[in-house]
Amino acid sequence: MSGRPVERKGGVVRMVRPVGKVCLAPFFRVRTQGLEHLPDSSAFVLLVKHQRWEDIPLLGFSVSRPLYYVAKAELFRVAPVRWFLTSLGGIPLNRARPLESRRSLRSIIEHLHGGEGVVIFPEGTYYRDRMGPPREGLVRMVLTKAAPAFVPVGVRYHKGLRTGVDIRFGPPYFPKPREKAGAFLEVLMAEIARLSGL
Repeated sequence: MSGRPVERKGGVVRMVRPVGKVCLAPFFRVRTQGLEHLPDSSAFVLLVKHQRWEDIPLLGFSVSRPLYYVAKAELFRVAPVRWFLTSLGGIPLNRARPLESRRSLRSIIEHLHGGEGVVIFPEGTYYRDRMGPPREGLVRMVLTKAAPAFVPVGVRYHKGLRTGVDIRFGPPYFPKPREKAGAFLEVLMAEIARLSGL
C-alpha cells in the first residue's frame, strides 16, 4: 500500500466540535453510559450500531478522544466535502472495489499502531431499530494486522420534543489467538444488539 495516510486536522476538529454541539443541542438529548471502558491512551476500535447519520457527530461529541471514522467512499466524491470529512477524521472505503481503498486501509492500521481510536459501523449502512448483517471484511483485516481493543457501542433513539439518544459503551473485547473474524464479530454483534436494546 502506498501514499500518505489519511490525517485529520486538529484545528478543524477544535473549531467544528463546539459549533456542532451547539447546533445539535436543541434537537437531541444525549445520555452516555460506559465511557470508562474506553482506553485512555492505547488503540481501540469502536464497533457502533448504525441507526441514522446523526450517529456520527453525536458519537464524536460523546467521546473526549478524537476519532477516525470509516465511511463509504461515495461521501468523499466532491473535493470540498472530501477535504472537510478527512479533516475531521473521515476515512473513505470503497466497498465495491476494495483495491481502490488501499491508502485508507493502510491509514486505519497506521492509526491503530499509533494508539488512535477508529470507528467502524459493522453493518456498513443504516438499519433503524433492527440489526443488519455484519460485514466482516474490515474487521478481519484489522485482526490480521493490529491488536486493538474492540469496544461494542449501542445506539438507541427515543421520540420526544428533543430526541433522546442513548449511547452505551460495552466492555472491550480482545480476540483469542487464531480466532476467526466471523465468530469474533458474531459475539460482538450480539453485544451491540443488547446495548442498543434490540
